[in-house]
Amino acid sequence: MQLTQFSDIGLRLLMYLAKQNRTAPAITMAEVAKQFDFPRNHLAKVSVKLIQHGFVSSVRGRSGGLSLSKLPSLILIGDVVRILEGRNSVIDCDKLECKLKNTCELKSVLNKAYQAFFNVLNENTLEDVIQGSAGKALSDMHNGFLPIYLQTAVV
Repeated sequence: MQLTQFSDIGLRLLMYLAKQNRTAPAITMAEVAKQFDFPRNHLAKVSVKLIQHGFVSSVRGRSGGLSLSKLPSLILIGDVVRILEGRNSVIDCDKLECKLKNTCELKSVLNKAYQAFFNVLNENTLEDVIQGSAGKALSDMHNGFLPIYLQTAVV
């Protein structure tokens, strides 16, 4: 199964927020969009969804920004992907013109596989996926941003 760009952006946003829990300067959508080269409007839509479901908090205003609402160890990857993907099944037989519509077992098999996919993802938390080399790369991104921020804030 291939994840949508929406889910990809959401997962990377959560990883970025999880690796650096700073209050000043706040992590902004502009920063995350620049760090990952995301379209800012896509990131905004993803952020809204993550905020609605309690994974991310947002503070508006000049010193506002984004932060995790929960500890990374409490955020299950499968739960996040299920919400961001927004689908309940792999195939929607009601929208298809298929002669096997009411007799086919394929939908049942695909739904079992789909649920197994989320079950496997839920064996991992956000904390698990920000370890190792990914965690180092995220820390480097944060460390690289601060001097740029401080330089532009002084000017």
